[in-house]
Amino acid sequence: MTTQIPRPITPLRQRMLEDMAMRGLREGTQRDYIRFVRSFAAFLGRPPDTATAEDIRRFQVHQAESGAQAPTV
Repeated sequence: MTTQIPRPITPLRQRMLEDMAMRGLREGTQRDYIRFVRSFAAFLGRPPDTATAEDIRRFQVHQAESGAQAPTV
């Protein structure tokens, strides 16, 4: 059995977790949001806090073209 070493939390992720907790979001919703931000960062190829409004629009178009439903986009 291998022991996983926890990854350090980036300041951006920590802030997002704190903001979601303050808003009272449920744990499942928080996991979904983290997953969506991870997907956005992968699309960008850089940290999501460097995104422009145009980057967000391009990602939304990408999601729609990939079959994501409107609430997800």
